[in-house]
Amino acid sequence: MKFESGNDSAFAKANYTMKKIAYLLAVLLIAASCVSSGGLHYDSLQNGEKIETSRAQLDHSNYDALLKKYVNEAGFVDYKGLATEQAKLKSYLTYLSTNPPRKDWETGEQFAYYINLYNASTLDLIIDNDMPGSIQDIKGPFGQVWIKKFINVNGDEYSLADIEKSVLQKMGDPRIHFAINCASYSCPKLLRTAYTGKNVDELMERAATEFVNSDKNDLSESSNPKLSSIFKFYTSDFTSNGMTLVEYVNQYANNKIDAGANVTYKDYDWSLNKQ
Repeated sequence: MKFESGNDSAFAKANYTMKKIAYLLAVLLIAASCVSSGGLHYDSLQNGEKIETSRAQLDHSNYDALLKKYVNEAGFVDYKGLATEQAKLKSYLTYLSTNPPRKDWETGEQFAYYINLYNASTLDLIIDNDMPGSIQDIKGPFGQVWIKKFINVNGDEYSLADIEKSVLQKMGDPRIHFAINCASYSCPKLLRTAYTGKNVDELMERAATEFVNSDKNDLSESSNPKLSSIFKFYTSDFTSNGMTLVEYVNQYANNKIDAGANVTYKDYDWSLNKQ
């Protein structure tokens, strides 16, 4: 048995405290960076309103082709292969930048635009930074890649946090947390299909179902489930419609969780989601 000396114990406690302070500071910084949508247009769903889908306003087929070529069924990415066609990815991002959502777009078109913008920008960011071991290795303000402004929309620069927290979360459908992918192993998988105004509701439902029943959660013990930390990070989104977290998960779970279950959360693996 190994015993800690008094100095070792004090050091461990101090190190833990510093990490906790750094985490809380990061949360505050991200929150402070997302006080508004900065001019990005979006419509919010109200009182359980359904996403209004439509025929496509934009053509996402070039991005769809890249996904089908370089993303496998498990959602892992062949970044080296994609890097050989990064010009096509950047061309798609330029296309999105010069065609921002307008007020006459239906909500489905807007959801599809911002989900694709987030995911395609993340792929581009990983390649631009030579495919690091983790997205968290990429430098940003105060060491936070999430508040790094590199996404161009109509001449203005935005961060991943801007798109997620100031737009997608505020649009009012928590399934976006299963649709956007932060290039990490514990993220919901990146689908091999681009979102469109026509398929966005179907794909978000599929993404939610696949994620809940994947190995990112352990629902084998109905009274002691271990959920992805995503459910911990965004509990307020999943319970905003009056459901409990367990009720929300049970909408999609093949193995239902007991109402009074002792819910714990799995550690989040930020390793790059590479093939």
